[in-house]
Amino acid sequence: MSVVWELLGGGWDTTREYLLAHLPFVIPAFFLAGALYALFPREKILRYLGPDSPRYQAYPMAVAGGLCLAVCSCTILPLFAGIRKSGAGLGPAIVFLYTAPATNILAVIYTSRLIGWDVALARILLSIAFAVIIGITMSFIFPEQAGEGGPGEASPGAFAALQDEKTSAWLWAFFAVLLAILLWGASPILKLVVKLPGLAVLLALLAVVARQALDRARFLSWMRETWFFVRTILPLLLVGVFVAGMLREVVPSEFVGRYFGSSTLGATLAAVLFGVVAYFPTLVEVPTARLFLDLGVGMGPLVAYLLADPVLSLPSILVVRKMIGNRRLVWYIGVIVVSCTAAGLIYGAIAG
Repeated sequence: MSVVWELLGGGWDTTREYLLAHLPFVIPAFFLAGALYALFPREKILRYLGPDSPRYQAYPMAVAGGLCLAVCSCTILPLFAGIRKSGAGLGPAIVFLYTAPATNILAVIYTSRLIGWDVALARILLSIAFAVIIGITMSFIFPEQAGEGGPGEASPGAFAALQDEKTSAWLWAFFAVLLAILLWGASPILKLVVKLPGLAVLLALLAVVARQALDRARFLSWMRETWFFVRTILPLLLVGVFVAGMLREVVPSEFVGRYFGSSTLGATLAAVLFGVVAYFPTLVEVPTARLFLDLGVGMGPLVAYLLADPVLSLPSILVVRKMIGNRRLVWYIGVIVVSCTAAGLIYGAIAG
């Protein structure tokens, strides 16, 4: 019974820490996702990220969007759902899903400072390459089904305001403030005493802008879509965090040094799988990797872990499964595991 209580305690502690530290900054992602689906002009998403958009246009746009968002694998999930539901093609949406937590600007800079520019450069180049490979192969092997991922029935009055130049400008300002709230709240480099007053100012600004940009029908549509993402994604997210917390309780402290000490196939694959079990939000994996390096982890497993951990956590897998289905999920996981393991082995051989 003591083992059971330890497991439950580990799950509860991890979930509580997650709620206290991250949920307040995941919430803006849900509101932004709801706004993307309810209010953002679908013709623009279909033009740049749609299933019929040219690949030379859609994939660079998805990569650029991911690079600019300093968010973790859990925060990106509602945004992925939002652009997917609004009409983004499967391939570009997957590229966006992979790129944002793995290669955002803050993650790259933080990696370069704590570990080194060589690892940071390898991380960003390999993650972009893996994202594009996964997106292209998935869209080729699993073509879009009729009505899947495309724009559903338009929300009442959601786009009528775009016909009016003044209202359209307010709508763009509304999206800009929502994005600013997300980035400000998710930033790990800001102290709480700075972050909270800034959030208060941004929320006040959002109220002013929303009053100008949204009528009652648009506001209700925004709230309805936001609630859809919350009730669909948040329960799976919390279950994944709780299970990951329980699993971390059974990983012995000497496990890292014993099995990750060399750049062998077993050690590198174990590092990838460890990233699935021991969920860490984005940027938290960087000091964790630094700790592993200090404990004697090989460079191959280290790079493999950094490539896999931000995109293949258990909470992310549970939510992505609901969005793309079992067959696509198996391919998504398989390509990531094989690619990250291979990259770790090659990097370990080069680094010696």
